[in-house]
Amino acid sequence: MRHQELAQGNLNYFNMDSALNKNIFFIKEHVRIFKASNSFDILDPETKEIVMECREENLGIFTKLFRFTDLKRMTPFNMVIKSPRGGKVLTVQRGTTFFMSHVTVLDEHEQVVGKFKQKFFSIGGKFEVLDANDRPLCMLRGHWTSWDFKFVSHDGKEFAAVTKKWNGLGKELFTTADNYILQISSEVPADHPLRKLILAAVMCIDLVLKE
Repeated sequence: MRHQELAQGNLNYFNMDSALNKNIFFIKEHVRIFKASNSFDILDPETKEIVMECREENLGIFTKLFRFTDLKRMTPFNMVIKSPRGGKVLTVQRGTTFFMSHVTVLDEHEQVVGKFKQKFFSIGGKFEVLDANDRPLCMLRGHWTSWDFKFVSHDGKEFAAVTKKWNGLGKELFTTADNYILQISSEVPADHPLRKLILAAVMCIDLVLKE
């Protein structure tokens, strides 16, 4: 997708939780000893209000066991993002993988919104963000060691950034856990499908690259 096409909103829109139209999110990890599943809260960093919740549901017994071994990065996942009232917003899922990750994103009606494909021999971590028809939208690039990631178009325009270093409101929320800020550019229109894919891809950073 060209940057100009995104700005003009040439993709078909669909109804979306209004929380996804915010431009700054704080992602807070639930820290537990001997945890097998992953859980996150997504907050408005200014109000500290939880706007969405991410939970890894229906984790199988064998997956739980492998999560405590060197094979944990190969295990499948099924992350469900919901509103605080329990309404489903997104599902981010991957089957068992042996090398490169291919992730599928579903909307609240279990329809495919888009996909992520991990790039071969990428340095530090790189995903191609695709729409439901496998057309490229943008690229997630960055380095997991420093927790600096950017969503960029193929002509270099930045759509969003993920970082642990932020001087705005909410900085006191940072801890040693995997807590970080997602900032989406105001040039990504409200109710645009790319907003869902960006949020879903942030979950993939932790589940695929950081694990």
